[in-house]
Amino acid sequence: MSEASPRGTYLVISEALRKRIEAGEITGTLPSEADLMRAHDVARNTIRRALKVLEAAGVLESAPGVGWRVIRTGDRRSLAERMTDVIAEDSLAVGDTYPSESKLCERFGVSRTAVRRVLANMEGTGLLATVHGKGRTVRALPPDRGRS
Repeated sequence: MSEASPRGTYLVISEALRKRIEAGEITGTLPSEADLMRAHDVARNTIRRALKVLEAAGVLESAPGVGWRVIRTGDRRSLAERMTDVIAEDSLAVGDTYPSESKLCERFGVSRTAVRRVLANMEGTGLLATVHGKGRTVRALPPDRGRS
């Protein structure tokens, strides 16, 4: 990036990557962070912030040992939506234990940081509660989003 962006450089980069993904220019695995740094002339942290924006939007996922990969269009639900759906998919009721961070990382193939961010949001909205010695439990059932 040759000039400062009033919007935030990482947001400009994430939007540029999103457009390339939507246009079909990028499929499968993204170029390495180092290649993206060189292409956009920014620091690694800026690239990581841009990638995290796309991860939160359900466009990318982190694949340990592989890098970042595009989520297929049919699977493009945000991590928050997929983690909320765990309650219904696993037939959890209020008071049941929610899966551990490590199980969620394995299940969704994402980083612990991404899982923790969504868990904090789920606790903040009242879906989950942390119980000392028991882990996270379901505190409320999510509203039905019209799925059967």
